[in-house]
Amino acid sequence: MDWLNADEKETWTGLVSMLLLLPGRLEAPLQQESGLSLFDYLVLSHVSEAPDRRIRMSELAHLANGSLSRLSNVVKRFEHRGWVAREPDPEDGRYTIAILTDEGFEVVRAAAPTHVRAVRQFVLDPLTAADRQALTRIAAKLNVTIPNAGAAREQP
Repeated sequence: MDWLNADEKETWTGLVSMLLLLPGRLEAPLQQESGLSLFDYLVLSHVSEAPDRRIRMSELAHLANGSLSRLSNVVKRFEHRGWVAREPDPEDGRYTIAILTDEGFEVVRAAAPTHVRAVRQFVLDPLTAADRQALTRIAAKLNVTIPNAGAAREQP
């Protein structure tokens, strides 16, 4: 077995620390100010950015980096609150479309400044422009090396 050398261990330890700590730092202000988890916010945000605020559940699961079953549970909760509706995809009824309601749009619009402040505070502001470019390249490389990264398949 090849153990990590000191440089590799430092890289790995830094990455894993970031992966474990960052979601909580981004979620805490959302929970406190909006009652939303980070996953809740990402789901609402991605639907709000989709054309006509409509998106296939499978694509939404991929964008929010969650399983279809987790997404279905969250969307069901959102439906009960009147934030999201679901309907069969008119182009292919084997798929389901999530639709953000006006009330859901207001929820994500109200939570967005809190999320953006946290992203700036914990991710963007500590980095230089060169750091941000490097992070973008690194994230792209790592996402490519992970088989089915964020993939969620809706079975037709």
